[in-house]
Amino acid sequence: MKKLLFLVALILAGASQVRADEGMWLPSEILKKIKDIQSQGFKLTAEDIYSVNKSSLKDAVVRFGGGCTGELISGEGLLITNHHCGFGQIQSHSSVEHDYLKDGFWAMSRAEELPNPGLSVSFLEYMTDVTDEVLKGYKPKMTEEKRNEIIAKNTKKIEEKAINGNPNLRANVRPLYYGNQYFLFVYKVYTDVRLVGAPPSSIGKFGGDTDNWMWPRHTGDFSIFRVYADKDNKPAAYSKENVPYKAPRHLEISLDGVKEGDFSMIMGFPGSTTRYMTSYEIDQMLEVDNPQRIFIRGERQAILWEAMEASDAVRIKYASKYASSSNYWKNSIGMSNGITKLGVKAQKQAEERKFQQWADKNTLPEERYIDALPNMQKTIEAITPIEGSMQYLQEAFLRGVEIITAARTATARLDAFYKDYEVELDRKVAKRMFAIAKENMDPKYLPSIYAEVIDTQFGGNIDQYVDWLYNNSAFYSLEKAKNLSDEARTQDPAYVLAQSVIKSYNSLVPEYQALSPRYNEAHRLYVDGRMKMEPQKAWYSDANFTIRLTYGQVLPYNPSDAVTYNYFTTLEGVIAKEDKSNPLEFTVEEKLKELHSKKDYGRYADKDGRLHVGFLANLDITGGNSGSPVIDGKGRLIGLAFDGNWEAMSGDVAFEPALQRCIAVDVRYVLFVIDKFAGCKHIMSELDIVSK
Repeated sequence: MKKLLFLVALILAGASQVRADEGMWLPSEILKKIKDIQSQGFKLTAEDIYSVNKSSLKDAVVRFGGGCTGELISGEGLLITNHHCGFGQIQSHSSVEHDYLKDGFWAMSRAEELPNPGLSVSFLEYMTDVTDEVLKGYKPKMTEEKRNEIIAKNTKKIEEKAINGNPNLRANVRPLYYGNQYFLFVYKVYTDVRLVGAPPSSIGKFGGDTDNWMWPRHTGDFSIFRVYADKDNKPAAYSKENVPYKAPRHLEISLDGVKEGDFSMIMGFPGSTTRYMTSYEIDQMLEVDNPQRIFIRGERQAILWEAMEASDAVRIKYASKYASSSNYWKNSIGMSNGITKLGVKAQKQAEERKFQQWADKNTLPEERYIDALPNMQKTIEAITPIEGSMQYLQEAFLRGVEIITAARTATARLDAFYKDYEVELDRKVAKRMFAIAKENMDPKYLPSIYAEVIDTQFGGNIDQYVDWLYNNSAFYSLEKAKNLSDEARTQDPAYVLAQSVIKSYNSLVPEYQALSPRYNEAHRLYVDGRMKMEPQKAWYSDANFTIRLTYGQVLPYNPSDAVTYNYFTTLEGVIAKEDKSNPLEFTVEEKLKELHSKKDYGRYADKDGRLHVGFLANLDITGGNSGSPVIDGKGRLIGLAFDGNWEAMSGDVAFEPALQRCIAVDVRYVLFVIDKFAGCKHIMSELDIVSK
């Protein structure tokens, strides 16, 4: 390489030139930023945030399930997260007779707490940089394929050594900066996690899809669980003999509330960001990925919503499925709008021009920085039509048509599948999915079922084929499906359909895999080059479901000319939003109305006499941060993060400091619902509630 004045240490540590409200920082490296955090109003130390030698805030924050965050709020394993994070568990316990989605659920004793098979929480034990170990044996002149082989082999050894045969531990080596750095994360996993309380959806999901990603927001988005352990406080499978987990650290809860400019901080497990995305990938997102997802899911969701409105039974069965699909659907709409409106592509193009000028001037051809962006462009152009077809096969068929899922489900798991399945609703969805796939997919990538069955046996009539499929498949009912012999299964129309779709999907995989190494190498070199180009900048890695810290201030924002949004909402807004024409989204509980009319807010009212519901802070969050604790300068819980704002939906790609806000439910509203609305004094007695 030509003369470059940079230090690797500076690349990772960074002189802080990034705004304090931008960045998803590893807690283990927070010592490098602690002075900046303290200057913003944090009163504790770096070791109070992350320590392997004593209890710290990281011990009170857990990964909840596979895609959310939770935090301990008592020494008896009591855990709080978002309502939408616990939604699947609440739904699984619900029936028409016991509609916990509609009515809420409150265990009035520990004996009434409900187990949740398959749910786990993961406590971070420690993290450490293992880059040298992961890349041991790799030489720069090796192919990307060889590099991947070495990384996979070394990673397996590192993870096995970290676990050392302990079945309660999970070890993950995760790449950072697109494979320029590697960290080992070791977790202790608890699998006995019981539902303790959840407000009715009219509180926990107030505003539904209409308010999703929107501000002002009035949602009491929380649910409560408890972690159980064996008598030695170790992880154990569910047993009546298990006892509440003895937490080495839990969060105190503040009654002080927040005001504009207050310090705030989040620790959590953000899922995925792509802050180093190129303009070529943005084109792919705006022209193919998002439009297809928006269209396909929108078509399916319209059919589901109509059925859910017409039947309580269907609503309960499909509530979790619909919510999961709708969330990312609306996210994609907002993402596309935000990227276009805020000119993100132009920002990325400017970054790329700067990088290319640097690479041409300061690096040698054999270092491959010069070719990183041209190779990226060529690879994206080649891979886009392949990914587009794979996306259609996934969204329209593998995720969209549930009888395909049934045909692929092991017999032992069929009971769980059919519990939340309406075959006639699925029939209606299937007709639409088959039609839109035929209309929009490249014919050469369509499942063979179109040419071999639909065209030859039904003259191309999709509706007739779908009716025949559902009328003749054993997967029409649980009883028939469970009694299928192995031979009969392979002849079943739904199984034949599933195999046809999978064959089409798998035919695309080799093309995709052949292009992936070139893409990965180009992106890795681009990110590495940018860090070397600006060694003075404080670089942070993209989110990847590993624990991160973000900090900033409680702030309002101005989304457009002459529009200003306050930083908090109140119960008055809940009352005002009631809409009897839209009961699934804007119902207000009578008891809540009564408490409001009497102004019976107790000690949870703000100094202004009102009950605050939600607030805003300029914290850098994404999916996976749902349920994360919003913490004040003294390390006390002041809220639960549950959403981002519509105007900054491009935030996963580019942080917009003037617009990007984290929406949090005020913890005082949470306490009010538990205490005043639900009357759960026994829960309140466990909490450490403090003021000043």
